[in-house]
Amino acid sequence: MNISVVIPLLNEQESLTELYDWIAKVMQSNHFSYEIIFIDDGSTDGSWKIIKKLSQQDSSVKGIRFLRNFGKSQALHAGFEKANGDVVITMDADLQDSPEEIPELYSMITKEHYDLVSGWKKKRYDSVVSKNLPSKLFNWAARKTSGVKLNDFNCGLKAYNINVVKNIDVNGEMHRYIPVLAKNAGFSNIGEKVVLHQARKYGSTKFGMNRFIHGFLDLLTIWFLSRFARRPMHLFGALGVIMLFIGLAFTLYLGIDKLFLNTTGRLITDRPQFYVALSTMIIGTQFFIAGFLGEIILRTKEDKKRYLINDELNFQSAK
Repeated sequence: MNISVVIPLLNEQESLTELYDWIAKVMQSNHFSYEIIFIDDGSTDGSWKIIKKLSQQDSSVKGIRFLRNFGKSQALHAGFEKANGDVVITMDADLQDSPEEIPELYSMITKEHYDLVSGWKKKRYDSVVSKNLPSKLFNWAARKTSGVKLNDFNCGLKAYNINVVKNIDVNGEMHRYIPVLAKNAGFSNIGEKVVLHQARKYGSTKFGMNRFIHGFLDLLTIWFLSRFARRPMHLFGALGVIMLFIGLAFTLYLGIDKLFLNTTGRLITDRPQFYVALSTMIIGTQFFIAGFLGEIILRTKEDKKRYLINDELNFQSAK
């Protein structure tokens, strides 16, 4: 199979048939063998009924339905597990991503041998205040923090070599940072392509301003994980040593002053340096404990499924 198209969605019943027709037209005109995997992330409208109808008409349409809304990262993870194509294309279901980009994305993976190609919505049809400006700031911070030189981390239109999606773990809300996850897994040949961005035709966006707050918090998380996920003691141990050194220095100062100089005549417990020494030594000890706990958790970690599937269509293991 040439291509697996993975499409996470939430309440997009108006656009699904049109999106399917568009993708099928592009695939057939380019003579691709393909599958389209819709992941219904707990929709409350008629999205699943439409997916079932499409799957009955065309065996290349496959569907996964979550028991409730688990988030885009979990939806992508489920789609990646089921994908069989040599190249995996992800796109949103709101018709803002153009399937006409698929042939060139496929070519960049298969002929130019990129591991991952990310779309860049250079011209956007979103609100300047609520999306464009925060997105530019977010992408700048992601570039500086991760070292991955992309202009648009959050574009849903991406292409992957199948080996990439089978070897990365997309959880939490880390779908924004799949290129960083791929780089951390050893897939460093990451490219970018300017893609057409279209105004939303149906419904309204499912993401608000809070996604940028969550995005920056996730950026801190992935920065930490990329550098210290396999060696948490290196970070917490270093911080603990610094705190303990500061506490020890103040303790020595207080001891020498009390025993030999006695410049103030006050009790040690009446001096602010005593509380600085006590606090830093306690904090240093806590950092060491955090490092030890991190090392223990790392070695006893078990992979647990992060979503519950309610129904599947057209997979070999389907119910």
